[in-house]
Amino acid sequence: MKKNAFERRRVLGLMAAPLAISLAAMLSGCAGGPSPARDREALLLRAKEFWKSVQDNDPVTSWKYEELSKKPGWTLQAYLKREGIVYDAVEVQDVLSLEGDKALVNVKVTFSVPLLRMNSQQVVLKDEWVRIDGVWYHADRKSLL
Repeated sequence: MKKNAFERRRVLGLMAAPLAISLAAMLSGCAGGPSPARDREALLLRAKEFWKSVQDNDPVTSWKYEELSKKPGWTLQAYLKREGIVYDAVEVQDVLSLEGDKALVNVKVTFSVPLLRMNSQQVVLKDEWVRIDGVWYHADRKSLL
């Protein structure tokens, strides 16, 4: 009788070890998965990189952050023709809202439009972003300002 009890404990012990390892792996996978804080961090990083390239007048780099770069029918050449605003200063402030794959980021911008002789205009934009395949992109917009 003691032999059967010993065998049962041994079998249960052998079964429990892989279950414990699987459970630990699942829990650690959850800890490394998406979270609101990580989403915000990733979004702010992308927004800062995008706006730095815009301020540096580097549209080839900023194109990589644009939702338009993922849309059929849009090309880098067409994107380059949309310019006309000079960004004198840009400060990505914070994430205003983040719901699913859409977000708004507050961005303080000082800009000029030389063609219209508008200089040093200042505005805080509610800048739209969308997540595509897990990556944040600057949302397609009709007019930024």
